[in-house]
Amino acid sequence: MNVSGLIITYNEEKNIQEVLECFDFCDEIIVVDSFSTDKTLEIAEKHPYVKIIQNKFEDFTKQRNLALDAAKNDWVLFLDGDERITPELRKEIIEELNKPEQKDAYYFYRKFFFAKKPIHYSGTQTDKNFRLFRKSKARYIAGKKVHETLEVNGTIGELKNKLLHFSVTDYESYKKKMIHYGILKGEELALKGKKFNLLTQYSKTAFKFFKAYILRLGILDGKEGYQLSYLQSLSVFETYESLKEQN
Repeated sequence: MNVSGLIITYNEEKNIQEVLECFDFCDEIIVVDSFSTDKTLEIAEKHPYVKIIQNKFEDFTKQRNLALDAAKNDWVLFLDGDERITPELRKEIIEELNKPEQKDAYYFYRKFFFAKKPIHYSGTQTDKNFRLFRKSKARYIAGKKVHETLEVNGTIGELKNKLLHFSVTDYESYKKKMIHYGILKGEELALKGKKFNLLTQYSKTAFKFFKAYILRLGILDGKEGYQLSYLQSLSVFETYESLKEQN
């Protein structure tokens, strides 16, 4: 079963080599890059199966769909720069693809790490995303600037082994990431005609923290649980700051 490995990048020199190694069973790798200024492309170009496409970043959905369009195979494995496949997950993927019948898309559960420390709660318990699917049966929904959503027109399965998600290398870089996501989400809401409301901003920000820290047991993750809960709520606050500017 031929598979295309897909990734979108921007300044991923610290991650790109390890991600490319996760695609070692793919017969092509598509890198859609937003004009990186570090050594991302220099490293990627050394890989024999890599095809690089440079495209100015507008939003995550457009970059992902561009990668889908460039893939020659129907089956694609889409990873982020901060995700890693374990040997057990690799074996499970190959076994699944070699079965007489497959689902059209597979959820991967993810194990979250904060500066290399495993996080067990804080809303990460049920974190999952589509990572392996037939591109003929799926497409990222237009209009979603962040937290892009794959629409699957077919059967759905789940893999048992978890994908490792090293989302947080350090507090400050993750803070910038969450603020950036908030800004994009605000732009998305503005395009949908949403209007800024101060009460909504503060109530949703407060509830986000309460949900992550109390309801989703972030308190059990110690200092990192508090920081994750705070940064998730900060992203919500910045969403409405962005919406206010757009209005």
